[in-house]
Amino acid sequence: MSLLSDPRLAEAAGHLPDYLGNHLRVSLAALALGLAISLPLAILARNRPVMRGALLAVASIVQTVPGLALLALFYPLLLALASVTLSWFGFDFSAFGFLPAMLALALYSMLPVLRNTITGLNGIDPALVEAAKGVGMTERQSLFTVELPLALPVIMAGIRTAAVWVIGTATLSTPIGQTSLGNYIFAGLQTQNWVFVLFGCVAAAAFALIVDQLLALLESGLASRKRLRTALGGAGIAALVAAALAPAIARSPSSYVIGAKTFTEQYVLAALIADRLHASGLQATTRAGLGTNVIFEALAADDIDVYVDYSGTLWLNQFHESGVKPRAELLADLKARLGRHDITLFGTLGFENAYALVMPKKRADALGIHSIADLAEHAATLSIAGDYEFFSRPEWAALRKAYGLTFRTQRQMQPDFMYAAVASGDVDVIAGYTSDGLIAKYDLAVLDDPKHAIPPYDAMILLAPKRAHDEKLAAALSPLLGKIDIADMREANLRASGNDADSSPTSVARWLWQRIGGR
Repeated sequence: MSLLSDPRLAEAAGHLPDYLGNHLRVSLAALALGLAISLPLAILARNRPVMRGALLAVASIVQTVPGLALLALFYPLLLALASVTLSWFGFDFSAFGFLPAMLALALYSMLPVLRNTITGLNGIDPALVEAAKGVGMTERQSLFTVELPLALPVIMAGIRTAAVWVIGTATLSTPIGQTSLGNYIFAGLQTQNWVFVLFGCVAAAAFALIVDQLLALLESGLASRKRLRTALGGAGIAALVAAALAPAIARSPSSYVIGAKTFTEQYVLAALIADRLHASGLQATTRAGLGTNVIFEALAADDIDVYVDYSGTLWLNQFHESGVKPRAELLADLKARLGRHDITLFGTLGFENAYALVMPKKRADALGIHSIADLAEHAATLSIAGDYEFFSRPEWAALRKAYGLTFRTQRQMQPDFMYAAVASGDVDVIAGYTSDGLIAKYDLAVLDDPKHAIPPYDAMILLAPKRAHDEKLAAALSPLLGKIDIADMREANLRASGNDADSSPTSVARWLWQRIGGR
């Protein structure tokens, strides 16, 4: 099958208006905000060495912060600010998605604009500025009539650089809930859908090139005073601005927003929920690739409407409890605690997805390792890999405390890559997921947890406060409760980790519904 006839390409193209429109909107808003701050500051600082040095130093420091970290940092900051404004002034705002992404990207855009504007203005021949004063121009007239036009090529070079940086970095805004072309990349990496990854990379690169060329056309027209070029460049930028506004205008307030975390199973379950809502005549969109704390806070704040979480994750990570309770008691306790946040525990799906230490069966048998207690005797000579969250989660601390685990080295990896790494011997042990079909595919063994350091991890559907009494949503989701067993979920995860036309989360979700729909 050729790439052009691959159904995944058609599915990727179907998402393009939503992903590109949102990417365009946040990028242009961030760039506009960055310019509105940077240009005046650069003009003020051009003849003030102390202020100039301080501004460039701060902007340079911002550039040293990894883009994903900067984007993620703004979410808790805005969440805290929203809580303050609600308690002090009686109103709050959404700290999810667009606002934190725009603010972080605006900061990223400032360095090239500040640097080039200051360099361009300071590079003007002083004799020209003196001549302007000699003919009676005020300082403001000299600035706008002489200095800025002469510095325009250097300033525009900075703006073009900022635009490319912002558009590229905006692909990292997916984990904080901002839809972007990064949705293709994050989803593709998690599910090994390389068509999505390639589509997202090409789309982001093409978008950046188009914006850069439009700005170059505008710059050329202004510098040479050619009206046609100026008009074409301006018209292109205006068209992008209009397109950026379209997704915001067209968005339906009645659409349900489904959240998903950063691993394959979550993409499949989000697609399954979306499919059930669509089958019930309801509109739904998905916000996938969200971090554990981000997604819970987004649900509590009504920024998303529904998602699947796991009892052990909430118990240890959200409510910061220790110790393990029996399943029924744990679910009852969680239901009460979630209720204090006005979150509804709608029900369980029927399977459990817990963290587990996993290693190749042959290696485990050769070393006589069948449980984590056995593993502890060999851990000092072995390496372990986990996903991006695992080593900072309470589960890891609980395992180390219960069994005294100390490994030779520990590494962080993309979840799906871990299984291939442990199967090939690149690492000895991984922190896998009990519902992952890759365990069987790679002939791996799940080590027993005789001390029960890891609590139950029942998959649960959670509803946002505003959806607590939504009868239409409840009717659409009820057929899923208790219907998905561990074997079905493992098979679904295995299918979604393939690299063929039927491995997209949407296709796998439809297969899973056909599998469980008659029960």
